Amino acid sequence: MEEDKGALAQSVIDAVNEIASISGYRGTIKKQYCNLARRLKLLTPLFEEIKDSKESMPEGTIRALASLLGALSSAKELLRFGTEGSKIYVVLEREQIMNKYHEVTSQLEQALSGISYENLDISDEVKEQVELVLGQFRRAKGRVDSPDVELYEELLALYNQSSDTTSEPAVLRRLVEKLELMKIADLKQESLALHEMVCASGGDPGESIEKISMLLKKIKDFVQTENLDMDPPTGEKNVFPSSSGQSSVDNNQNTQVIPDDFRCPISLELMKDPVIVSTGQTYERSCIEKWLEAGHRTCPKTQQNLSSTTLTPNYVLRSLIAQWCEVNGIEPPKPPSSSRPTKTISTCFPAECAKIELLLRKLACGNPEEQRSAAGEIRLLAKRNADNRVAIAEAGAIPFLVRLLSTPDSRIQEHAVTALLNLSICDENKGNIVSSGAVPGIVLVLRTGSMEARENAAATLFSLSVVDEYKVTIGASGAIPPLVLLLNEGTQRGKKDAATALFNLCIYQGNKGKAVRAGIVPTLMQLLTEPEGSMVDEALAVLAILASHTEGRAAIGAAKAVPVLVEFIRVGSPRNKENAAAVLVHLCAGDQYHLLEAKEIGIMDPLVELAQNGTDRGKRKAAQLLERLSRFIEQQEEARAQAEAEVEVQVQTETEVQVQVQADIEAGADTQPSELPLTANVVDNDN
Repeated sequence: MEEDKGALAQSVIDAVNEIASISGYRGTIKKQYCNLARRLKLLTPLFEEIKDSKESMPEGTIRALASLLGALSSAKELLRFGTEGSKIYVVLEREQIMNKYHEVTSQLEQALSGISYENLDISDEVKEQVELVLGQFRRAKGRVDSPDVELYEELLALYNQSSDTTSEPAVLRRLVEKLELMKIADLKQESLALHEMVCASGGDPGESIEKISMLLKKIKDFVQTENLDMDPPTGEKNVFPSSSGQSSVDNNQNTQVIPDDFRCPISLELMKDPVIVSTGQTYERSCIEKWLEAGHRTCPKTQQNLSSTTLTPNYVLRSLIAQWCEVNGIEPPKPPSSSRPTKTISTCFPAECAKIELLLRKLACGNPEEQRSAAGEIRLLAKRNADNRVAIAEAGAIPFLVRLLSTPDSRIQEHAVTALLNLSICDENKGNIVSSGAVPGIVLVLRTGSMEARENAAATLFSLSVVDEYKVTIGASGAIPPLVLLLNEGTQRGKKDAATALFNLCIYQGNKGKAVRAGIVPTLMQLLTEPEGSMVDEALAVLAILASHTEGRAAIGAAKAVPVLVEFIRVGSPRNKENAAAVLVHLCAGDQYHLLEAKEIGIMDPLVELAQNGTDRGKRKAAQLLERLSRFIEQQEEARAQAEAEVEVQVQTETEVQVQVQADIEAGADTQPSELPLTANVVDNDN
């Protein structure tokens, strides 16, 4: 019994110490959360004295301590979210979060009130301190601090805006400053926080999280457009290593400095293939793999124990690094070849592994009911966490799921393709899925499945097409025409899944012609002119890729796209302006007719505005178009001057001829009278 009492007290002490180590709470809830952590820390002497006490403990007190341990677990979860959760979510859902805060506070107060302090061998000072903390908990239950109303209202207004509505820069600047999202590290952390919320929701985040993601995209675009975090933080500044081995890149006479968040904490070099470990820290894949292969099972940066050795690709950071490189005119680092093996180790418990084995046996049987049930459970397990994805693949589930893609049962088909989608999140599984011959089956589902199955098939192809060599495989499998069809007739989600898959696939030059021949350009033009404009970002991004292809340019020109593109350059979002300008650069390079059309529509003023105030890429594209327009106008003026000169020469020549003729006529009139008498004389003589 004494051992149980001591172990229980030690567990409570450990929980309080863990809570005390949490810091960095979000600004909007910082005061309440800091107070909660501080009050709990003040209780440590109580639990220390209980642990060291030789007196027996009443049953009621033991139950109260056990209840307190549960309340501390809830408090720890709450406080963790306060430091690691989404800053945007904390503001928008403050009422819900504060309700949870008051609920936890009430649980702690009830548990502490259940301890019989008079029957415990503890000092009077500790009793007084406990009474003080209890009083603070009781007062905190009914206290409601006033929130930042302006921040909430401005964020809510932005949250409720449609995706294509242009937001006021002054409002966005206030928001990023108040939310402390001005640095790339902050944006990366916010993206990870939303990702964790999606994972916690079982892959079905709901409309609010999706809208918060769109809101974060607007904030990211603003931060990148305004170059708010192009300079690295103070402190050590590493520079981009050049190909010659030097530590800098000379770009317009300036040395480019790598932001700290883009450097691997181990090598301090710019990351090519950033991956996330279980503590949430990001490393270069090759560096952290060497660390793990050496037998380490702690995070190099935080020294925390790794709950899993699974490495999750950090696509958000990889994208930010690529954008930073583009802004600074540097070639983005290429990730290592996909053929390089990666090592992940499943940490599933034996019971979970046994469950997976049982599900595989059901998949292998010929009973459709059992197959449907098993495929659905594997779908959910694969969605839950990275360890499950590794364990399911290691157990050999992928070939079974691939075979189920061709089943006539639409529900089994849907479960199978969605399970493969969830498994493909793990990079190591991508190769297993493709090598198991899944691509033709996924394309079959994309053609003939239910709408949800088609959407998930498109998302799976997008996930697989992250690997360059699979872009070729997927394009050759006939996937592009059904993707274009889904882009045309799918739901909003289906259109987005199709657009992102087509964007990735069309990065490979050989797939661009296939997309054009499948009729993608008319579909994209239709999306650009829809009243709601919900697919404008995706449509312009795909058009910008297709415009670099001969067939793509011809199809875009035939679709009479110039007026639409000019309008987006005039009134679109910064990203839409740059993509529209990029399409026009390609379109006008091979056909001066389009250049003349754009000039006559009135593109000059919007281009000048874009060249002065656009994104860096937008400025470059606008400058290219202005240069071509200037050359075109000069050529027109030269041609006009030459034509005028030729007309002038012709008129002068004709005038000279007329003068000469007139002179000849006049000369003939002067000599005629002197000849007439002579003729008359001759006649007279003859007579």
